[in-house]
Amino acid sequence: MPLSPARLETVARTEIESLLRTLPRPLAARARDIPVLFYPRPTRDMRRDGVEPDTLGLFVGGNDLETAFDDPDPLPPEILVFTQNIWDYAEGDLDAYREEVRVTYYHELGHLLGLEEDDLAARDLD
Repeated sequence: MPLSPARLETVARTEIESLLRTLPRPLAARARDIPVLFYPRPTRDMRRDGVEPDTLGLFVGGNDLETAFDDPDPLPPEILVFTQNIWDYAEGDLDAYREEVRVTYYHELGHLLGLEEDDLAARDLD
């Protein structure tokens, strides 16, 4: 059953809030400082900048490792979650959608901490 964009965002927000309550306090505090923006799919401008149309999530801006070495990115860190793409990936299954929102958020949070794709894959967050 299709869900509206507003409902997909609400479910995703609820999952991320629930996940934040399970993180160790210092990590949860850092994660709460990072805005999470919800889009159904990458925008035309994002796609023009090279973001694949089926991307599930995206971390933009400088990560904590870069900042620690005084090499800040000019963009502030943000996590983008593409709710319709995750819904499509979950094949319309609400439980699978919730799980993929969590995996996607963890993956993008890993980028904030300075983890690369190989590091994330080793942690089953790819």
